[in-house]
Amino acid sequence: MTAAQTVAPTPKVRWKPNVTVAAVIEHEGRFLLVEEDTSDGLLLNNPAGHLDPGETPEQGVIRETLEETACRFTPEHFLGLFMSRFRRTRTGEDITYLRLAYAGSVSAPDLSLTLDEGIVRTVWMTADEIRACPERHRSPLVLECLEAYLAGQRFPLDIVKAHSSLFTPPAAARAA
Repeated sequence: MTAAQTVAPTPKVRWKPNVTVAAVIEHEGRFLLVEEDTSDGLLLNNPAGHLDPGETPEQGVIRETLEETACRFTPEHFLGLFMSRFRRTRTGEDITYLRLAYAGSVSAPDLSLTLDEGIVRTVWMTADEIRACPERHRSPLVLECLEAYLAGQRFPLDIVKAHSSLFTPPAAARAA
């Protein structure tokens, strides 16, 4: 950030970004996306969703990909940490997303599974097809993650660390 750039004023409330995970999945030159029914209409997204309590980002992206595509995701690389800011159309709510993105492969869909509520279908698209419809992207991070992948950006999975405290609830506070 340069001296000429300014940060928008923040409210006195503690800022808490929404932590999400996303999968970038390429097979034979096409990328797996989901079409979601949102309050802004049918939009395209990477298989993605919010990280659940007690879950590592890697576990979260595996779960979200299965829930949204019925495919078992195998993370192969950490793609990067991406941030975006969004204002909900209906409510005007100002939201910041912190996205941990992974690249990997998927199994064939398990036809016995039902896709998450709101997911209309999965779709395989080329990079050019994805670039051609930014107005249909649920987030600008759809394209940012794709471009990072295409640029060859890859990090080892173990770059993201999860402390053991993540898996055990904190001890109850002692009464004074």
